[in-house]
Formats: sequence, structure tokens, C-alpha cells
Amino acid sequence: MASSSNEANQELSRNALIALVIGSMVGSGIFALPAAFGRATGAFGAIIAWIIAGTGMLMLALVFQSLSQRKPELDAGIYAYAKAGFGDYIGFASAAGYWIGCCLADVACLILIKATLGQFFPIFGDGTTPTAIASATLLLWSVHFLVLRGIRGAARLNTIATFAKIVPILLFIVVAAFVLDRDLLVQNFWGTEPPNLQQVLSQVRSTMLLTVFVFVGVEGASVYSRYARNRADIGIATVVGFLSVLCLLVLVTLLSYGVLPRSELADLSTPSMAGVMESMVGRWGSVFISLALLISILGNYLSWSLLAAEILHSAAMHHTMPSFLARENANKVPVGALWLTNCVIQAFLLASWFAEYAFTLALKMTSAMTLIPYVLVAAYGLKLASTGETYYAGERARTTDWIRAAVATLYAAAMIYAGGPKFLLLSSILYAPGTLLFLMAKRERKESTFTRTEAILFAAVAIAAGGGVYGLAVGAISI
Repeated sequence: MASSSNEANQELSRNALIALVIGSMVGSGIFALPAAFGRATGAFGAIIAWIIAGTGMLMLALVFQSLSQRKPELDAGIYAYAKAGFGDYIGFASAAGYWIGCCLADVACLILIKATLGQFFPIFGDGTTPTAIASATLLLWSVHFLVLRGIRGAARLNTIATFAKIVPILLFIVVAAFVLDRDLLVQNFWGTEPPNLQQVLSQVRSTMLLTVFVFVGVEGASVYSRYARNRADIGIATVVGFLSVLCLLVLVTLLSYGVLPRSELADLSTPSMAGVMESMVGRWGSVFISLALLISILGNYLSWSLLAAEILHSAAMHHTMPSFLARENANKVPVGALWLTNCVIQAFLLASWFAEYAFTLALKMTSAMTLIPYVLVAAYGLKLASTGETYYAGERARTTDWIRAAVATLYAAAMIYAGGPKFLLLSSILYAPGTLLFLMAKRERKESTFTRTEAILFAAVAIAAGGGVYGLAVGAISI
């Protein structure tokens, strides 16, 4: 009876789910957008990039909404859809890829927290100095023991952090709109001299992985579907959270082009939103945004910690990960998954010491690792609409869902292509050893390891991983 009461206490309301989606999406990325886009493209290219990314991710959000209604029994979200549609190993790859992406996102958060402090305390440098890594380690394990006290308490803290970080972003948007220089916005429009549409399209491609990163987290409500008080809230939270964040991202990006020349935007240090704010209102603006960033990233970090542990736990509950990852403590927290997650984050954090541009690498690797699970979710939605499973004869929603899923699948696949082979090879280096968890789960259940198709797929991953390691060894791939 106590267990049932404890489970009830962990239920999440619609507002908590919306906050989880927004909190997962709004983190380090939005504060780095002015410089990231300034280096890559002008205002016109940014508009094209957000139209492409917004449309693709909206279709994906709608696929999540549809699947939550048509497959309510699949309460592990992004992982469960891949397994149901394409088998055990594909399901495992989706869970492992998403989990590693969450871990890398947390590393990006930790680095950016220390890089922000480095603007005021040089000992933290760019976020990868020995002092920065040591203090990030302390923060990592402090949050670990906080989460062990209960999911609902952590989600409540995330909700508070979400509101606390949205207010400064809204203030930035209001001030930027008030001081907007239209002539400067026109000057920054093309991003090339003279205007050249072909170059603009090339610039757009270079921004696509950045747009993926800031949208990662849209699936937050789906991952936590087993905690939802009402199943209908999952889809609503996903769409509302996505549209809210999209508006913020577009406004922050475009308004910045009307505040500083593109060349100056490109030269801003991280977090570049602080530099734009300082140019508008003075030094206090930089300090204000930096404080907001710290709150934002702490909330974002907490969201990713929750999502990373939950995806491992869900996969273990469905026998695709080893059973020790399904263990929960008295507070219904997935303790085995949380310990493994934070140990991996610690390892990535130590490795960041040796990366030249650790934050950018973590950002792009997060995007690369999560795109494959996104493709699989969209493809599962496409499969259901194509076969007619869960639809009655002549149901009009089937055609609508097919179009949405097809667009989402094409978008996610195109983003993988836009990222280039480098990040696929680096991803394979992480996927290949991660398969040990799959082998352990199969051995526990005394099942055959791979089907013929799965064996071929694993061989391809192993070969790609070998190519990635070779590329790193000879310097053809840099980190």
C-alpha cells in the first residue's frame, strides 16, 4: 500500500510535463544563438533555417502526440516506439543513442556553467580548466544525490527553474525589440557581399545541427509518460512546449541581427546573448544574462539528468538493458540507471579537458546522437499510418498522420546528412561499446543475441567505429 501511495506522489501534472519539455529544450543553446548564427549566416539564412527546423520538429512533435494517443501501452516513449516498430536491437540502439546524447548534453551544460563563471573568475577559463572540471564534478554529484530523493521533487525544482530562466529571455527580447536598428538588420540580412542565394543555402546547412540541439528535449513528456497523471497531457505538453520554445528561439536569433553587425556577433564570447545585452544596456546587462544563464543551465542540467536515467530504466524494465538498471530506491528513483549515467557524464567531463572546442563538440555530438532515435520514432509513426494499424477503415487522420510522419522522417534523415560523416563516425565509436549492455541483457534472459539483420547492422556499426578510431588516430577527425 505504501508503494502505491509513493507512486501516486510521483505523478506529474500537465503543467509539470510542459515545464519538463520547456526546461529540457531551453538551456545552454539559446544563450549561444547570437554568435553561433552570426558566425554561420545572416538574417535571411537564419529565417530559412528556422522555417526548416521549425517545420521538421513540429511534425516530429505531432508524431509524438499521435503515438501517445494511438499506442498508450508504450509508456517508455522514444525507446519503446523504436523497439515496437523495428525489433530489439534497433530499440536498444535508440535507447542507447538517446541516453548518450543526454549525457553529452549534460557535459555541455557543465562546461558552459564554468565558462560563464570564467568571464568573472579567470580560474574557470573556458570551462575545461582543472578548477572548472573539479567544480563541475562537485556539481554533478550534488545533483545526483538530489535526484535520489525523488523524481517529483526534482521535477518541481525544474518547474521553478524553468520560470526563472524564461523571464530574463523575455526581457532580452523586449529590450532588443525596443532598440532594434532596422538599417543594421537590412545590412545583416544576406550575410554575404554581394547577395548570393547559393552561399546563403550553404550557410543554412552549417546551422542545421545547431537548430537540432536547441530542440532536443521536445520528447521530454513522452519519455516520462509513465508518470503522467493523464495520458492526454503528454501530447498537449509536447506541442505546447515546442511552440513556446520555437517563438523564443526565433526572436532571440533575428532580433540580435538588429543590434550588432554580423562580424561583431560572430566574435562574441560564450554566452553571446550576454554580449548583445551588454551592448544594449551596459555591463549590468551582461551580468544579468549570465546569472540567468546559470539558472537556465542548472535547470536544463537537471532535466537531462532525469531524462537520461529514465530512458535507461525504461529499457531495462522492458528487458533490453541489464536488469541492474531497472533497480529503484524507496523514492521510486531509477538508482541503477542514475549511477551509470553520472559515471558516464563524469568520464565525458574528464575527456573534455583534451578537446579543443569542448562545448561545441558536446553540442554537435548531442544532436548527432539524438537524431537517430528521432528518425526511428518518425519512421514508426510512418509505419503505423502506412499499415493502418490502430486506424479504422477510411479514417481521415491516417492520411494526415502519414504526411506528418513522412516529413518528420525526411527532416531527421536530412539533418543526419547535413551533419556530415564526421559525427556519424564519432557516434559509432560510442554505439559500438554501448552494445555490451545489450549483450548483457540477452545473456541474462538466455536469448539468442542477434537476428541475421541485427548482426549485419552491428557489424556496420563496428566497422564505422573502427573507421572513427582510425580517423582520430591519424588526425583526419579532430575533437
